[in-house]
Amino acid sequence: MNDEDTRYEAVRSRDARFDGEFFFAVRTTGIYCRPSCPAVTPKRHNVRFYATAAAAQGSGFRACRRCRPDAVPGSAAWNVRADVVGRAMRLIGDGVVDREGVGGLAARLGYSTRQVQRQLTAEVGAGPVALARAQRAHTARTLLQTTELPVTQIAFAAGFASVRQFNDTIRTVYASTPSELRAAVPRTGQAARSVAGPAAGVPLRLAYRGPYQSTAVFDLLAAEAVPGVEAVEGVRGRRTYRRTLRLPYGTGIVAVQERPGSGAGRLRAGGTGRTGRVPGPGDAAHPGGWLDARLHLTDLRDLTTAVQRLRRLFDLDADPYAVDERLGADARLGPLVAARPGLRSPGAADPDELAVRALVGEAEAERLVLRYGKALDAGCGTLTHLFPEAAVLAEAEPGGPLGALAAALADGTLRLDPGADREEARAALLALPGLDEDTAAVVLTRALGDPDVAPPGVDAPDGWRPWRSYAVRHLSAAGELQGPPVGEFSPPGPNCGSAGDGSGSVPR
Repeated sequence: MNDEDTRYEAVRSRDARFDGEFFFAVRTTGIYCRPSCPAVTPKRHNVRFYATAAAAQGSGFRACRRCRPDAVPGSAAWNVRADVVGRAMRLIGDGVVDREGVGGLAARLGYSTRQVQRQLTAEVGAGPVALARAQRAHTARTLLQTTELPVTQIAFAAGFASVRQFNDTIRTVYASTPSELRAAVPRTGQAARSVAGPAAGVPLRLAYRGPYQSTAVFDLLAAEAVPGVEAVEGVRGRRTYRRTLRLPYGTGIVAVQERPGSGAGRLRAGGTGRTGRVPGPGDAAHPGGWLDARLHLTDLRDLTTAVQRLRRLFDLDADPYAVDERLGADARLGPLVAARPGLRSPGAADPDELAVRALVGEAEAERLVLRYGKALDAGCGTLTHLFPEAAVLAEAEPGGPLGALAAALADGTLRLDPGADREEARAALLALPGLDEDTAAVVLTRALGDPDVAPPGVDAPDGWRPWRSYAVRHLSAAGELQGPPVGEFSPPGPNCGSAGDGSGSVPR
């Protein structure tokens, strides 16, 4: 959607399918909103459009208290795009600017700080500092409204350099003090918040747009779960996925609940698709939803990074309307898309770990965890270890394909972080001994979230671009692929903590 008049029509119809894809601000009120805001639609000549919340904030607008425009799924464009702006947005989402500054972001991208600033400002209307500031503000609001942590602790946990900077930002973005934001939570939310301290974890709602086939995602995670690091328990349709995480400042244990019925339904009568088409049988009845999650972190500064890793693992920032519209028009895929609207292409919570597991398989991955994985200081049920770091594996098992892959990951020859160049990563993968095209396809699809991977041996015509990874998932789900499904590499175990109770906010 590029035309501003078309965007205004989305605002006028309160079309939630565009939440996170763009924001609009009202000149007369000084407030910016998501497209689905329930408030009275402003007049066209008073409306300004922005690609990001940070751009709206930079123009002097504050967040709407009714629609909470920062609490929406992220734009799918940043995950699809392989250019420097897309890579930069993924790295900023992962918290790189907070940890390493703009210089660290530029170094990872291979550009000067001036070039990065110029390209981001031209493309999304805000530079890296403003984008990171908007993200810090949202993290702070989440902690204020879902935990009883002291305000001072929240300021530093969200990534602010000082309490003064924290207070000034909250006032600017939300037109409220931190205390007022906390007090604004409904009474039911306050009751839940009282038990949401560090020991109980941080409850969150991980938002997504459109239909979501949660059963297919949880089936895949259950089939792949490596004991000690992951566990999936519960009855199908209401399972909980748990895993350990190695994070920049500490460790974490996360729990995410399967949400029953999140893949069914139709558009409301009279609705249209993203490009104005008449809806088909696979369209969603609701604009989106969320997965309940709970994060137990040893250092709350890791909250933003942990949330972004879960979003990539569950493919929560995808645009199912665009995917289903393109693939649903294909004669072969149309019936499959109608049967499974909103089917996702899961990613990875730890890209380096995913690469190792794709190479060695599950049984060997379990052996590596038991032998080289770091034991948690406080395990939880069957979750006892972190997956071994690449540097540890490179030193412990230096020979063969595993040693070569681990060494490349450890010394940076192969980069799989959110800002990695996908073509460079593919070339580096194929240069490693014992790593073939099939394994490279899995790594590109899962570790780097590439939406357009056509694995060898699969007839994937150009008409499926740029969503061939999703097309392959449809073929796999329908049992139309021979051998192990692409992007999959088997049995689970129990329990740790519980997922969110629905009292948390909706991080991007």
